[in-house]
Amino acid sequence: MTYLNKNINLKEIAKEKHEEYVKAWPFPNIVIDDFFDEDFLTKVLHEFPDLSIKKNINVFDNVNEKKLGAKGESDFGANTKLLCHYLNSQPVLEFLQELTGIKEVLLPDPYFYGGGYHEIKPGGYLKIHADFNKHNTTNLDRRINLLVYLNKDWEESYGGFFELWDESMESAQRKLLPIFNRVAIFSTTDFSYHGHPDPLTCPPNRSRKSIALYYYTNGRPAIELNDDGHSTLFVGRKGKLNDVAPPKMLVPKLVSAVKNITPPIIFNLLKRLIK
Repeated sequence: MTYLNKNINLKEIAKEKHEEYVKAWPFPNIVIDDFFDEDFLTKVLHEFPDLSIKKNINVFDNVNEKKLGAKGESDFGANTKLLCHYLNSQPVLEFLQELTGIKEVLLPDPYFYGGGYHEIKPGGYLKIHADFNKHNTTNLDRRINLLVYLNKDWEESYGGFFELWDESMESAQRKLLPIFNRVAIFSTTDFSYHGHPDPLTCPPNRSRKSIALYYYTNGRPAIELNDDGHSTLFVGRKGKLNDVAPPKMLVPKLVSAVKNITPPIIFNLLKRLIK
């Protein structure tokens, strides 16, 4: 079975793109087009279900997010299973380790917690956020996201741009159209703000489809954290009133400010007392 585009050599790309990845703004990231064999990925696309009629899914419908997500791989077709199991395999883990320069051993998530199929219907969105940083069952540290976009003939007028923001939250530092066979890889920290914040404007018969893979380590650098364990942290864009739910909008900024002026031993004690 051929998974990758014949011009893709994982070992070569990891070495060639390492510096580009670690120096990317506003946080380590890279985008690779035509990553997979087109015929194979087309089969994966054809297997993508309408998540709105599935039972075993996560439905998010609130001020911060309006999207659908599968639970695990129960709805994966045969080719999608092959793809996702490959993306959790040794060659890909070694590729990601070399590309990102992460020192701790990378581990896949065979449970696809929060990952797998993602679908956003017209009018849907995912406001700017930093991801949850601990796996719900293994308690491992989330370090890398790999997103596979599956949208053929996707026009700019449809929206759905994947946006990367810095901590100032003044404007998107990078915007990517979610076109077919585009792969986005980025490091996840408490400061890697990203999302699809504006309502999708594609035709009623279209939706924004992607597959998400997350990778973990046992431990991580403390500098990447505001908190030892948290769920998704949504943040508001400057100049956008009521952009996200107010309680979530302020938490990461407040924690970061307190951490910067508080000695570590006192900061850690305060966290234990609050929990």
